[in-house]
Amino acid sequence: MKHVLHHQLLGSTALTRKGEDDDPSDMVTKAISDLAKTVDDRLKEVEKKTDTTKLGDRLDKLEAKMNRPKGEGDDKADEPSVERKAFAAYLRLGDAISPEDQKALNQSSNPEGGYLAPAELSTEVIRDLVEFSPIRAVASVRGTGAPSTIYPTRGDLTNAKWVGETQTREASGITFGQKEIAVKELATFVDISNRLLGDAPQAETEVRAALAEDFGKKEATAFVWGEGVLEPEGFMVNPDIAFTANGHAANLSPDALITLLYALPATYRNRGAWAMNGTTLAAIRKLKDGDGRFLWQPSYQAGQPEMILGRPVVEMVDMPDIGADAFPIIYGDWEAYRILDRIGLDVLVDPYTRRTNGMTRIHANRRVGGGVLQAARFRKLKMAVS
Repeated sequence: MKHVLHHQLLGSTALTRKGEDDDPSDMVTKAISDLAKTVDDRLKEVEKKTDTTKLGDRLDKLEAKMNRPKGEGDDKADEPSVERKAFAAYLRLGDAISPEDQKALNQSSNPEGGYLAPAELSTEVIRDLVEFSPIRAVASVRGTGAPSTIYPTRGDLTNAKWVGETQTREASGITFGQKEIAVKELATFVDISNRLLGDAPQAETEVRAALAEDFGKKEATAFVWGEGVLEPEGFMVNPDIAFTANGHAANLSPDALITLLYALPATYRNRGAWAMNGTTLAAIRKLKDGDGRFLWQPSYQAGQPEMILGRPVVEMVDMPDIGADAFPIIYGDWEAYRILDRIGLDVLVDPYTRRTNGMTRIHANRRVGGGVLQAARFRKLKMAVS
């Protein structure tokens, strides 16, 4: 532009020199007009050569690309993804985050942000039900500090007779015996990794709970079926307990239950209770006497047991089902079954023995005994004709 203006001014000077007779003011005005016209023409040429439409299109494309959600691998270090922004909002606000952020934290799959919202590990552990017979609730439970306890027994009476004033008296003989209940031991151990104990503090608590449930079930089963060698003596295997025949191998007889109940002496009968499992109890609830009255009576007060023929019922899961030659029901005075506690459930945690393997060993043992003191205070029902 400077060169153009310079040439224009030179041209104007030349004109002035050629036409010295012309009016100087008119010549200056004309020169300025020509110069303005030349500048306008140059500016129009520059505007024509500079096309801003393409530049605007390129800026629009760049803006749209910046606003587009980033795909995997497109995130920059200084520009976090939508999922990360939502997760940061969740850490600050918790459940009060916006619906858009909640959608971004979808847990259904990793690509949708599930890896940013891991599932919560609950401290509650779902356990299977462990049932055992409540023998301790009805039996006689005593503590002992010895490996066994001996109970003296007396088997007969004296031979007293009615005599006259000077009649010779006869001597009587009496014999004594003994019943020994030995304390048995139940034991086991569990190995658990030190890493698990460190990562899950409730792991040791669960091991202790599992041991308690297992020991409770094992000892209750032994009180019913124990052979008396390595385990306590069970009342169902005691050979001295008498039985009453049901009269039928499959169907319970109401008359047989009445016969069994009154076969015991009144003192034992009035202190006794029935024992059977739930299947047998369901069958008895359907039985009626000759007048159409149910043998079973419900409990009308919380904490009170059900009744059969006016006597309470204890449901024991370890009792057998109804079947040929089985003994599904027993009635007796449960004070005659003695349980001796020597050592309760003793749990010892040993972190040293298997330390080189990254394990902790948890030992558990229980010392307890049990046995029938007087077989005459019990009576069983046998599913047989005789």
